[in-house]
Order: sequence, then C-alpha cells, then structure tokens
Amino acid sequence: MQDKSFAPSRQTAMDARFDVQKIAFGPIVFQCVRYAWKRGMLQELADAGETGRPIDELAATGRWTRYALTVVLETCLSAGVIDLHNDHYVLNKAGYILLTDSISQINMDFMHDVCYQGLFDLDRSLDEQAPHGLAAIGPWETLYQGLAHFPEPARSSWLRFDHHYSDTSFPEVLPEVFSSRPRRLMDIGANTGKFCLAALEFDPHVELHLVDLPGQLAVIDTTLEERGLRSRATLHPVDMLDPAQPFPADMDVIWMSQFLSCFSEAVIASILERATKALRSGGRLIIMDTFWDRQKYDIAAYCLINTSPYFTAIASGNSKVYRADDYIRLCREAGLTVTAQRDGIGYCHSLLEFTRCEV
Repeated sequence: MQDKSFAPSRQTAMDARFDVQKIAFGPIVFQCVRYAWKRGMLQELADAGETGRPIDELAATGRWTRYALTVVLETCLSAGVIDLHNDHYVLNKAGYILLTDSISQINMDFMHDVCYQGLFDLDRSLDEQAPHGLAAIGPWETLYQGLAHFPEPARSSWLRFDHHYSDTSFPEVLPEVFSSRPRRLMDIGANTGKFCLAALEFDPHVELHLVDLPGQLAVIDTTLEERGLRSRATLHPVDMLDPAQPFPADMDVIWMSQFLSCFSEAVIASILERATKALRSGGRLIIMDTFWDRQKYDIAAYCLINTSPYFTAIASGNSKVYRADDYIRLCREAGLTVTAQRDGIGYCHSLLEFTRCEV
C-alpha cells in the first residue's frame, strides 16, 4: 500500500492546532448540528434563501427560544454549516448537503442512535476486546445476537446504515455472481435477506442456502413466506463463532457481503476454512465488502476507517473495516486462490473472487 495522509501537504502549526481542537470539541459540535437539523433550524434558514434570518426573527416564530438559537447556531457557525452575514444566519453548502444528502443523514442517525452513548466505553472495549458499549442498547454479548430485538430508533438507523451501502451494489454484481450459472448458491451472513431476495428474483431456478444466527433467519423466513419464495430457500442456523459447526456442502457459489468485517481475524480464518470445504470442485467464493484502502475518494476512506470503532465498542469488540489485502491473505491461508478483483462498485464496494486450490 502507498503512503497515505488525510492532512494537507502543507499545514501551518496553527492550522494543525485548530484541527486538534475540532477533535476535542467534536461531540459537542455533532450534537448541536444534529439538533439544528432535526429541530428545523437549518430548514428555516434554507427556506430564507440567500438573505438568511436574524436571531430575533427566528425566535419570533416561537419554535425555539432565543437562548437555544444562539447556542446551537453559533456552534453550527463554528462547524462551517452556516455563515453569518450582517447578523443574518445563512445556510451554506455544508448545511445544504446535510438537509438533502441521504448518506450524510443516514450516517448522522447511525452515529447518534446506535453509537454515540456506547462509544463512551471505547477505551474499555479496546483494552478488553469486548463490546461494552452495546449495553447502552441492550443486554447481548454481541450486536448480532440482539439485532432482531433492537429497540427503536437504533434498529431502523442500523438497518438504513447497513442497507444503503449494500443495496446499491447488488444490481451491479448479480450478473457476475451468476456468470457460471450456479444451481446451489449459499449466502453466509444473510442478514435481513436483501441479497437473497435479489438473487431469487434474478434467477428463478437457483437454490438458495442461507447461513446466519437463528434470530436473523427468523426474520428472513417471514420475508420469504410473504414473497412466496420460501420453497426455494433453505435456512441453516449456524454460530459463526463455533469452528466445529460446518457449513452445508457442495456449493457452486458462496457469497459473503459486508459480513467478514463483523469478526476478528481468527474467526474470519475459521469461517473461510469452513467455506472452502463447502465449495464443490470448481466452485467460487465471492466476497463483496468495503475496504478503506480501495477507495477512490478520501471521503469514503474516512467514513470507513471511522466505522471501525463502532465494531469495537458496539458490535463485537474485535472486528473492524479491513484492508483488501487482509482478506486476500486470509483466503490464501484457507486454501483459496484469488481469480478476480474489482473496485468502484456502488458507493464504496469491492468484489473479490476466489476458487479452491486443488491439490
């Protein structure tokens, strides 16, 4: 991997010091900007156009106190979300993006509803490699055991975050998945069944095998029944953390999407070993995931890198967003040979394809 930096090539000491203060006050800025968005302050400024609105006019609407307006809007000003011209607050480009960009809104909701409180325990989670922050949401050992029972709004925000990134990529990769005309396709880490439904609709003859925890499969079971597709799918409850639990065998294609990042390297190695044994001769293992080192734009790499602490404090305690080379190395150790790599899928996905090494 080439050297990487997110800082400007030339940065003064004062600029660097300012960047550090942005980090120090980051939690306060996040909450104030979110309040301005959720409570309609930013929308009010958007409606006012280029002239903006003064504090007194905003307070006169009765929607917010003058005190709340001054505290929140001044923080938004410092964050670069709004500007101040002749005592009129004016929405700028960053504020407009927050009001209109779905990815930005999904990320904000995910951070607030799923991560914010639990990240207070990040230090303990890192030290002990256990998701201590998950206790802020529910009493489970890992997020995946409790996902089917998540309270709102955490559940909805988690699902939007998870699906928004993967759903846009499925249509692009399905022709590649079915290029070998597989009859037995296994989805390991089936989640809520989004890929399963897309695959069943893409090929009316394919036989789907879904592997996941019982709680997740129960949700998928209901969805398949409602869609009239239950007869074409077989559900296999498996505890991924137990290396003694095998995967169903004789698969033409094994698919994993945004799945392996949920686990430590040791568990990933175990999953890949079992997946390799489950492939028939000539079968393919296809991994679609978000690798921070394969991103064209720094904004994508930044978001992915900073998703890893969520895995630490909330999800599992010992997983992260990996580099592509990490997966390739672990697949080779499991007896797989990389046959294809493709980046730039959807928002930020890459596709890695492997076949089993034949002795």
